[in-house]
Amino acid sequence: MLRLIVLVLSASLLSGCYYVQAAQGQWELTRKREPIAEVLAREDTSADLAARLRLVREAREFAVTELGLPDNETYRTYADLEREFVVWNVFAAPEFSLESKTWCYPIVGCVSYRGYFRKADAERMADRLRSQGYDVAVGGVAAYSTLGKLKDPVLNTMMNWDDTELVAVLFHELAHQVLYVKGDSGFNESFATAVEEFGVQRWLAARGWEQEFADYEMRRRLRQDMMALVAAARADLESTYASGVGDDEKRRRKSARLEALQRDVAERLEQEGRDASNWLAGALNNARLVPMILYEGRLDEFRDLLTACEQDLGCFYERAAELAED
Repeated sequence: MLRLIVLVLSASLLSGCYYVQAAQGQWELTRKREPIAEVLAREDTSADLAARLRLVREAREFAVTELGLPDNETYRTYADLEREFVVWNVFAAPEFSLESKTWCYPIVGCVSYRGYFRKADAERMADRLRSQGYDVAVGGVAAYSTLGKLKDPVLNTMMNWDDTELVAVLFHELAHQVLYVKGDSGFNESFATAVEEFGVQRWLAARGWEQEFADYEMRRRLRQDMMALVAAARADLESTYASGVGDDEKRRRKSARLEALQRDVAERLEQEGRDASNWLAGALNNARLVPMILYEGRLDEFRDLLTACEQDLGCFYERAAELAED
């Protein structure tokens, strides 16, 4: 509690309204969290929620004993926020650039998004950025982490995922506590995704859940296919933005390429019987492409590092830390 109060006071002095809403949001998480054991012991806890929390507790211990992830209070409590998302992130990029706008914070350094605990606040920031000529995207986020600085709870917003996805997010967020480089979102997310991927494989194999593993592998392949489509579109857009044609022609080419990407992704999703509505809801723009590349931009590099370490996570963490210093 003392640490939270110090963070709140320091943040408020730094940047007024934004940090006030952030402090209020963090206070809500702190106030509503309960030890998982106490939630499980309550008579009014539903059987479905109890099952999910037992899964969280088991995965949390697995993360410590099998993956070498931090043994602390993160994800050992539960909080029901009574809403769909914990925060809403705002992404922005110039009209003719894929270099995202960044914001800098005391704990995490500079990142390519601005997070708000209220959707209305996020939308107001989005409108302000649009008025300045930026491409803008707003997205709800179900998981939340302070990188181990506070005792982050598991949230009701995470309970709608299937078992494998829930476990994967726990591993991913805990991996950030092992290694986090201020100001390098691409490095951080690719590293955590590599740990998540390896951890889920080991988790499912240990339980003999062959079908769940096959489903997870299929989703990973599908995501890789999608990211390949995004990467191809980004290359074409970067070429357009760097060309000497006029702004009107750049806008025409940009619009055509983003529409083609949207069609290609929707077609690929439909081939697998997946819902493409998220992609079809609204036009794509530069800002919507920003978070799509963060999680896997350097993933192959970390996969190769795991292979070089012969799947030994201790070696992997050490080598990754050395890579972060380069």
